[in-house]
Amino acid sequence: MAEAYSRQGRESPTVEPALRVAITGGTAGLGLALVRELRRRGAAIAFVARGRERLELVASENPGTHGIIGDMARKEDIHPIALQITGRLGGLDVLVNNASSLGPAPLALLVDTECEQLELALATNLVGPFRLTRALLGALSASARQGRGAIILNLTSDAAINPYPQWGAYGASKAGLLHLSRIWDAELAGEGVRVLALDPGDMDTELHAIALPDSDRTSLKRPETTARELADAIAATLPNSDLRGIRSLQDPGSER
Repeated sequence: MAEAYSRQGRESPTVEPALRVAITGGTAGLGLALVRELRRRGAAIAFVARGRERLELVASENPGTHGIIGDMARKEDIHPIALQITGRLGGLDVLVNNASSLGPAPLALLVDTECEQLELALATNLVGPFRLTRALLGALSASARQGRGAIILNLTSDAAINPYPQWGAYGASKAGLLHLSRIWDAELAGEGVRVLALDPGDMDTELHAIALPDSDRTSLKRPETTARELADAIAATLPNSDLRGIRSLQDPGSER
């Protein structure tokens, strides 16, 4: 069952109430960078991860965030996660489906991929985001009706488009997520809920190191850079610049 950990801190003076954002896979890599970047810009954050020790550490280091223990691959975890998100944040404006699984690790040809490894990639990267989106859609639609805007951001990959050998489980799951996102966006347009599917590119993260341990880390993008770009994309997608939420996402370092 999902459990929550919070660290109270002084809320950003730029907005009241802050934009409410939920991030899965929030204790490492891009997810952690997003927690830090969006909190720096004044958003109220709930983040989801499987490991208790790391989750408590991230919550303690980032006052004003709420850590929720849960596994996106487990059906029984989804509704407790959703209830904790809306309970902690008092609603939801932005959902970031970031948690990912490679499937087989190290990577393997499809013929060498176990069925359970494919199932794990699909459960984490495709079915989990689908379930959590459905569970939180009521809160997101309510936010859209209130004029705050509502965004679902699904993190995809170029492996969703390109048939890279040994990336079969991951690529197939991300291809499904990409197309699912496009359909969600079309179906939810009338409710004012936007669904974005963005490829963050190759980054210097633990997941990338597991997939390609011999790659040159100096050639990889920093997760912090990608987090800034994604935060800007979220801000640009919100309904209009007069909304309180978008002011909370303006980059303090970009003001002239």
